Amino acid sequence: MVRSLWTGASGMIGQQANIDTISNNLANVNTSGYKKVRADFEDLLYQTVRTAGTPATEDTVVPVGVQMGHGVKLAATQRMFSQGALQNTENVYDMAIQGEGFFMVRMYDGSEAYTRDGSFKVDENGRLVTSNGYHVLPDIMMPEGFLPEKITVTKDGRVSVIVPQNSLTDPEDVGQIMLFRFPNPEGLSAVGENLFKTTNASGDAIQGQPGYEGMGVIAHKFLEMSNVSVVREMVDLIVAQRAYEFNSRTIQTSDNMLSTATGLKR
Repeated sequence: MVRSLWTGASGMIGQQANIDTISNNLANVNTSGYKKVRADFEDLLYQTVRTAGTPATEDTVVPVGVQMGHGVKLAATQRMFSQGALQNTENVYDMAIQGEGFFMVRMYDGSEAYTRDGSFKVDENGRLVTSNGYHVLPDIMMPEGFLPEKITVTKDGRVSVIVPQNSLTDPEDVGQIMLFRFPNPEGLSAVGENLFKTTNASGDAIQGQPGYEGMGVIAHKFLEMSNVSVVREMVDLIVAQRAYEFNSRTIQTSDNMLSTATGLKR
């Protein structure tokens, strides 16, 4: 019975982690480029009371053994990189990736990070940056006197803009958006601010032009929304809540059985 107390407790701890994961998904349902996270679980060690195949007589063996489980633990929080819905924003600096790939940005400490959030801005120097001021790489610099409403980004990432003092009709190329993919994107480490960093598990970034070599294409004036399904998350939340209650019931039942055993002496 003591084993069942700890087993039920491990189940409650596991479902609490599951609910924490679901709540974070729901909190980011409107976060651009957010990818939902799924909690994966695995069972714990087993106490083998009798091993299958143990001789029972001279001519027979035990066909089925006896093993007592010790509960569950959180094995991984896997990020699901499925495509999110594209929303038309009509903002000339917004870009969405339709397909595989990430944008690269340079953080304040000089390190590189990757994001699916294409809600870009232009700083005081005309450089394309994220909402937090991180530089988009390779650098995209807008020329002096450019017309923001005349910015064009093609599907293969070529950025052009019309500069009135040079021409009112002929756009000038100002840069090339590049995308980056990974052998194992699930191995990326989330660092907040819609950013990911590489790890030994993710592998090194593979650079490519949008639309080529397996890379996605750029959708200009669109944003990729979160791939969280509110209905699915609510169903998962109900299931997690019921599982939490069931595990708490096993603890209550074990406690009642222990109470009955201690009362036998009376």
